[in-house]
Amino acid sequence: MNWLKRSLFSKLLIGMLLAAVVPFSLSNLIAYQTTSSSMKQQLIELNHNSMEIISNHLKLYFQELNMLSGSFYVDPQLMSYLRSEYTPPLQSLYINNKVNAMYISRPEFHAVRYISHLKKQAFTSSDVGNSELERLLQDDDRHINAESTRYDVKQMGNKQVLLIQKNLIDYPKSTILGTLNMYIGQGEIDKLIHSQLSADDAYFLLIKNEQQLLYSSREDANGAVYIQTKLQGGRGSFEGEFNGKEGVYIYVRNQYKDFPFTLVKFVPAAVIYQSAHQTLNRSLLIQFIAIAFVILLAMVLSYFTILPVKRLIRNIARVENGRFDIQKGNKRTDELGLLEDRFYVMVRNLDDLMNREYRYRLELSTAQLKMLQAQINPHFLYNALQSIGTEALKHGAYEMSDKISELGSILRYSMDFQTEIVMLELELKHIEDYMSLQMGRFKNKLSYTLSCPPEARPMKVPKMLLQPLIENSIVHGIEKGSGFGFVHLDIECDTEDSAYMLRIRVIDNGKGITPDTMEAIRQKYAEDKLHYGQNGIGLINVLQRLRLCYGSDFIWEMSSVPYEATIISLYININQNEG
Repeated sequence: MNWLKRSLFSKLLIGMLLAAVVPFSLSNLIAYQTTSSSMKQQLIELNHNSMEIISNHLKLYFQELNMLSGSFYVDPQLMSYLRSEYTPPLQSLYINNKVNAMYISRPEFHAVRYISHLKKQAFTSSDVGNSELERLLQDDDRHINAESTRYDVKQMGNKQVLLIQKNLIDYPKSTILGTLNMYIGQGEIDKLIHSQLSADDAYFLLIKNEQQLLYSSREDANGAVYIQTKLQGGRGSFEGEFNGKEGVYIYVRNQYKDFPFTLVKFVPAAVIYQSAHQTLNRSLLIQFIAIAFVILLAMVLSYFTILPVKRLIRNIARVENGRFDIQKGNKRTDELGLLEDRFYVMVRNLDDLMNREYRYRLELSTAQLKMLQAQINPHFLYNALQSIGTEALKHGAYEMSDKISELGSILRYSMDFQTEIVMLELELKHIEDYMSLQMGRFKNKLSYTLSCPPEARPMKVPKMLLQPLIENSIVHGIEKGSGFGFVHLDIECDTEDSAYMLRIRVIDNGKGITPDTMEAIRQKYAEDKLHYGQNGIGLINVLQRLRLCYGSDFIWEMSSVPYEATIISLYININQNEG
C-alpha cells in the first residue's frame, strides 16, 4: 500500500473510481427497490380497478338470476295454478313446462326445481342423473325466511355449482306458495372472469360470510383455505404462495343485497418484478460502459491535476533555499491556476516584506516616542490648571477656581488611557463636572436632571459611556435648536435571578433627529466598525463599544419628537457573577 500513500495520482484515480462505482451500485439497488415497490403498487391498483369492474358485472349477473323468479309472477294462469291446493294433470303439465322454460333459458343451469308448499309436490328440470340430482336436492327442504334468498355452494362431480333458493309469495298476501331452487354452473362466471385472466394468474370467487369457494380458474384450488384466513377489509392485498410460486393475492369484496361475495386474484412475483429486472439489466449495461469511460477520464484528469502541483512543489523548494526569482508556469484559469497565481503573489509580497522590515521598525520606534510625548502633555495640563486655580483663589474668584477644578477633573478622567472599565458612580461624577461647565456656559438656558438608584452606582461599565450621549444632546439638539432646553439622564436597574438589567435613557427637548438621520445611524451601526471623525467618537462608536463588550446582552432604541423629547435608550444585561 506504499504506492497509494506516496502517490496523489493513485489516490485521485482510486477516489474517482470509487466515487463512480459506489453511487452506481447504490443507485442500482435503490432504483431496483423503488421500481419493484412502485410496480407492485401500480399492479395492485390496476388489478383492484379491473376486479371492481368484474365484481360489478358479477353483481349484475346475480341480479339477473334473482329476477328470473319474476317470470312466475307475470303469468296469471301459472299463479292461479300455484294457489290451487289440488293439481290436475293439465295444471301439473303447465307448471312443469314453466319450470323447464326457466331451466333452458340459461345454458349454465344444471337444474331448476319448484317445491309447492300447498300441494306438497316438486317440479324438476335437470341435466344430471337421478342419483346425482337426489344428492344435490337433499337440502331443498331447508327452511328459509319468507322474504330472504339463500345462496349456497354445492358439489357436482369435481365442480361447484351455485344454489339459489327463493320463496314465491302470494303478494299482496304473505302466504308462501313454494320455493324455487336454481342450480347454476360456472359457465357465465368463467366468461366474466376469463377476459381478465393471464397465463400465470389465478382467480377465486368466494361467497357468503363463510367464504365458501364457488369458482377457481385453476383445477387445484388448495390455496382457497389459506386465502380465507387473510381477508380483511373491503379491498386489499397480501403476499403468499400458490402452487409453489411466490406472489401477491389481491382481493375485492362486493355485495348484492344480502349476498356478500369476494373476488380474489393471485399474481406471481415473476410477473410483478419482470419490468424491474429488465430495467436493472439495461441500467447495468449502461453503467459498465460508463465506468470504463470514467476510468479513462479519471487517468487524464488525474495527470493534468497533478502536473501543476508538482510544479508548485519545485518552486516551494526554491523559496526554502532563499531563491525568490521563480518563473510562472503555463497560464491556467481554473482553481489550480489561481493557486499558482496566489503563490507567486505571496512570494513577491514576502520579498517586499523582507525589504521593508527595517523601515517598519523605524516607524514603530517613532510611534513609541510619540506615545511618550502624549503621556507627558496631560501632566503639564494638570499642573498648569492647578496653578491657575491657585491664583484664582488668591484673588477671591472662587467660582472660577471651582470651574477650573472641574475642568481639571474632566481632563484627568478622560485622558486616563490606562483604565477602560469604571464604576457607574465615576461616570456620573464625570457627567456632573461636565454639566456644571455646560450650565455655567448656557446660564439659565440649560437645565439638567439625574435619576439613578443607589444599587446601580457600583456597577461597572465602559469608560466614557455617558459623556458622548450628553454632548450630542447639547450640541446637536439644544444648540442647533432653540438655544435652550433640558437634558435628563434616567438610570434604572432591575434584578432578575443572577443578572442586572441596566436601563440608561438620555432625554432632551432639542431640535430632534430626522427619520433619515436615524436610519443612517442604524445602517452605520449595522456595518459593525468604528467611525472616527472630527466631532469625536460620537453615538455610533458608543454603541459599537457596548456591542463589543456585551454582545447579544446589549440592545438600544432611538426615538425623536422635535422640541418635545428625543430619547436614546440603552439596555445592558449585566451578569453578577461576571462582576
